[in-house]
Amino acid sequence: MRLYLVYIALLLLFIVLQLIYGNRIFADVNLEGYDMTKVEILDSPFWCTMTPEDRTAAIDSLTQEQKRVALNDGTEKPFANEYWNNKDVGIYVDVVSGEPLFSSADKFDSGTGWPSFDKPIDGINIVEVEDNSFFMKRIEVRSEYADSHLGHLFDDGPTETGLRYCINSASLKFIPINVMEENGYGDFIKVVSKDD
Repeated sequence: MRLYLVYIALLLLFIVLQLIYGNRIFADVNLEGYDMTKVEILDSPFWCTMTPEDRTAAIDSLTQEQKRVALNDGTEKPFANEYWNNKDVGIYVDVVSGEPLFSSADKFDSGTGWPSFDKPIDGINIVEVEDNSFFMKRIEVRSEYADSHLGHLFDDGPTETGLRYCINSASLKFIPINVMEENGYGDFIKVVSKDD
């Protein structure tokens, strides 16, 4: 019982101090004479700043198959999709937002008929969601900014990661290395080479 009284007393003391001093914390900040040349402003990548109008325009440009797969959690046919056998060097980005997802350096032939990768590009967040559809437990993977359905993640990959990101081509757009810079992906050129 005494412990509760101590907690109540501390809480009341905190509230009183907050009422007395709380509104003065930022009162003395003066930005008038601050030298803004010392402030480094970082540009957000275009895929992080997509407006609702940009998203609508991107979705309007998709094919029916891309909409079915990326927006409605569909699955395309194996061996009959655009990138399952693509061997070109570059990166794979989200079909809606353009956010970078996977490097050709991390792509491998899984024999499944879908593009397979052993990991996303370092620093890129692929959202993992438990998927219990079709009477099985799987991990669905989605893009962070566009929330596009990408495919599924399995733990049977052949590389040291042990992972296999089984991805629908319809959720991806491939950016070849020779146009990455001009399309705003210059910072990712280094990730397409396994020698780095």
